[in-house]
Amino acid sequence: MRSEQEMMQMLIDFAVHDQRIRLVTLEGLRTNKNIRPDKFQDYDISYFVTDLDSFKENDLWLDAFGHRLFMQKPEDMELFPPELGNWFSYLILFDDGIKLDLTLIPLAEVEEYFADSDGLVQVLLDKDGLVKQEVVASDRQYWIKKPTAREFDDCCNEYWWVSTYIVKGVARKEILFAIDHLNENGKPNLIADDVLAYWV
Repeated sequence: MRSEQEMMQMLIDFAVHDQRIRLVTLEGLRTNKNIRPDKFQDYDISYFVTDLDSFKENDLWLDAFGHRLFMQKPEDMELFPPELGNWFSYLILFDDGIKLDLTLIPLAEVEEYFADSDGLVQVLLDKDGLVKQEVVASDRQYWIKKPTAREFDDCCNEYWWVSTYIVKGVARKEILFAIDHLNENGKPNLIADDVLAYWV
């Protein structure tokens, strides 16, 4: 498995030598200083590009990052409606076990990207000085907050109400119905944002 230093250098070097790529960011756990690094962390990279369609013409340019075992392009899949707007992503698993989530973003959407960021972002390369303010990765958005009494009561109420549907599904031997209500309605209230996390 390639080291983090090898991977980061390769990803940045590729961008340095491709004039279509003007800005590179790293997102996710690798930017979070409060998380202990491990070998399972993905590389969440965004390339801000001048000509996105030229990258999408074929996938040969991705060979520069290693031998791909498996790749998914969600925006090209009929089963999954596009969620990224004008962005395009490649989810890649390489033969050495490294996973790269690479997103291409039109250069015109830099401001939108930073406005919508969860805070876990780091600028790796900025060829044109597009980022005017210092960007410091922060996990503040994920800090646990004490729920209000009303929030706690609402979660409990909804969980117990939905539990009757789960029991009904089991009693009728409608297992998929029961599982669906457990996963879609029951569990989200049991582990709702900060309610369970605060009390654990």
